[in-house]
Amino acid sequence: MNVVVLHGTLTQVPQERVLSSGERLLAYELRVRRGDGRAESVPVVWPNPPAPAAGLAEGTAVVVVGRVRRRFFRTGGATQSRTEVVADAVVAASQRARARTAVGRAVAALEEEPP
Repeated sequence: MNVVVLHGTLTQVPQERVLSSGERLLAYELRVRRGDGRAESVPVVWPNPPAPAAGLAEGTAVVVVGRVRRRFFRTGGATQSRTEVVADAVVAASQRARARTAVGRAVAALEEEPP
């Protein structure tokens, strides 16, 4: 099962794109701390998010629940790839009850998955 839970800080304002299919996509860049204190940058995309999701500000601490995806695309005549997290939920960490609910859904999905 492909489940990701991240806690980090937005390093920039979310970027909104409308795809040719009409689907709305928000792109975030998230900085997460590793156990050794170093930080890593993780790209996050959220397809068809609720309207308030675009209002998250740079520097906001968030909890992201989703899955990892590697996508391939052609640019400049070459094939490239990008690994990113596709969010099911992005919640301000200050909204503890909502963050707990989002993480709880991920845990429940893991518990339902056969071994």
